[in-house]
Amino acid sequence: MELALLRTFLTVHRAGSLTRAAVLLGLSQPAVTSQIRTLERRLGRPLFLRNARGVTPTTLGDELAHKVAPHLDALTEITEAGLDEGSATRTLHLAGPPEFTAERALPALSPLIAQGLSIRTAFGPAEELLTGLAAGHHDLTVTTARPRGGLLTATPLCDEEHVLIAAPRWAERLGGPDALRAGGVRLLDPVPLVEVHESLPLIARYWSAVFEARPAASAAVIATDLRAVLACVAAGAGLGVLPRYLCTEALDSGQVVALLDPPVPPLRTYFLVVRTGTL
Repeated sequence: MELALLRTFLTVHRAGSLTRAAVLLGLSQPAVTSQIRTLERRLGRPLFLRNARGVTPTTLGDELAHKVAPHLDALTEITEAGLDEGSATRTLHLAGPPEFTAERALPALSPLIAQGLSIRTAFGPAEELLTGLAAGHHDLTVTTARPRGGLLTATPLCDEEHVLIAAPRWAERLGGPDALRAGGVRLLDPVPLVEVHESLPLIARYWSAVFEARPAASAAVIATDLRAVLACVAAGAGLGVLPRYLCTEALDSGQVVALLDPPVPPLRTYFLVVRTGTL
């Protein structure tokens, strides 16, 4: 049985779609469909059930994928390793949110530069980066969104605590954590909000977890980089919610103040995502 047929089958199984598998393989959809049908004829049984949302593997399809995946992945690893041996350096194509990549990922990887590693980075929304990873544009992607399906494999990397912060003058005006606990979330209503998106993803999540409420106002400032959010908050623009790793220095120096210290602070998990079988 040709390896090309099995490789196409495994890609379809992981992608859950003939169309998406065709893009990943660099083939036309009719070519992928033809290869799957050829394999099904040889086995004498269907491997997938077609539906409006893509394809669903049959029990035989799942069994075959379980049997062939380790071997095809091993061949891929050997091939890629062989390509790297002829080069003095290996390039890692890393994608992720700009703040986490700059503050955490790149400093952690920097010691490997002396061992011959080169790094290329890409930034963007999680969905865009995961699509690029699936298409082979990136080697690793760091994201807070766990991907679905079998095409990509996600491993929890770390949990980051989120902190509600403001400039000292706002903290003084509010009266400190005790006043906020006594007065409740409505005490924060007069304070402008600084966020990364109109949907208030960080603030809304914090409000839900800590106050069991929704924000009462829209944002006064939208800045798509969390570092810009920190700069605005430190300058007195209003309050914001940021991962602790990003605002620790500002908290220690007194540029910003934590408005509340909840017993169970909201956490957000970062995942390291790769194409299944490549790491």
